[in-house]
Amino acid sequence: MATRRPKPDPASERQTPPPAMFLPGPIPDRTVWSGWDRFRRARHDFVPAPKITLKAFEDLSNRQQRVHNLHRIATHSNLVIQETPMSANVVWKLRALIEDNAFNHGPDTRPGAMVNGGPCQGKTETVCEVLALFEEAWLSLYDQIPGAIPGTRDLHAPVAYVRTPVKATPISTCQRILDFYGEDYKGMRQEDLIRTVKTAIYDHATKALVLDDITRLKLHREADQDVLDLIRELMSLPVTLILVGVGIPSSGLLRDGRRDPRTGQWLFPPVKDRGKSANIDAPGQTDLRFDLLELGPFTYDTKPAMAAWTAHLVGIEQQLRLLKAHDGILSEGDMPEYLYRRTGGVVGLLKKLIQSGCRYAIETGHEKITIELLDKLALSPADLPDLDPESGEIPHIPEPPTASARKTAKPRNTVFDDRGTSETAS
Repeated sequence: MATRRPKPDPASERQTPPPAMFLPGPIPDRTVWSGWDRFRRARHDFVPAPKITLKAFEDLSNRQQRVHNLHRIATHSNLVIQETPMSANVVWKLRALIEDNAFNHGPDTRPGAMVNGGPCQGKTETVCEVLALFEEAWLSLYDQIPGAIPGTRDLHAPVAYVRTPVKATPISTCQRILDFYGEDYKGMRQEDLIRTVKTAIYDHATKALVLDDITRLKLHREADQDVLDLIRELMSLPVTLILVGVGIPSSGLLRDGRRDPRTGQWLFPPVKDRGKSANIDAPGQTDLRFDLLELGPFTYDTKPAMAAWTAHLVGIEQQLRLLKAHDGILSEGDMPEYLYRRTGGVVGLLKKLIQSGCRYAIETGHEKITIELLDKLALSPADLPDLDPESGEIPHIPEPPTASARKTAKPRNTVFDDRGTSETAS
């Protein structure tokens, strides 16, 4: 006689997330078209862990609890990027610039943008989100994602994202750009590479080209100066050039430019042929134009600044999946001031600290974030891989304050200078 199985508890089933729904899958490499396309399509696909009560968690089996804990850890590792007052200004200006240039049918030089800010300010993610939204809207105009349009190759790439090599040369920079498109450049000389880059931008109908980590160019090397000339030369193409980096004003990129007092734009002379490479299609304009957009940290010295910081913390605490979390866990009492002192208002450091705190709270069974818990955790440059120290990409990480220091210290603003280093002011 067959044994009759008991009916599953519907409440328990509702609390158990599907085992594989939060697995990351292949991490997209945005520096090649296929990776960028996958990032654009899937960047909002992650489903956070459901919010459940402590009692509901205790009713789960050991295996179900473990799966749910992993889902919560994944949720805290994928905190949604929130708009800040600083990023909102950058987003608006960048979107307007790209769209205006994309719809310009004239042969004149398109102005570009430089996005400057301290380390871990979210510059790259802010720019990539703007570009992903633009590409989605642009492709929808052709009712194809992706697809060919008349006069272009089959690969329609409205956006190209490239990271500047650590020791850049015109050859390596051109190769990075061509790698994005999957173009073959084996055996090409420099002038052939430049010509192929220009052809690729035209043929793939690219409207925005990003060169991230641009301040890896030191400009005391002649090769770096050649790369800067290459960048200016690319502005002769119908593409919006976007340069992203730490401490751009003091990097030398603006060395022989001047700021237009009427528009605030930086103006640059056209490319000068120093006899090192062919100046094939140098722009005929007297000046080339870049908007310098600043993305800085939060401050904590006025009531509006404190309110903006607190609102940001509210947005984060709503994403937490700790079993003893509550409204105001990050945004009330001494916590906002404490978190500001621990991070200097740098959103990247804040995210890392909250992630570490959540994992520690889950693994210890504490299940909530407190100042005492965060005091046990320290951030280090090892938590911020793939950053170049010589380019100022490593932020200053404040030391955890002692209990006595927390009682007497006033919040201090951390201000990043043009080199990406920091100063603190009472």
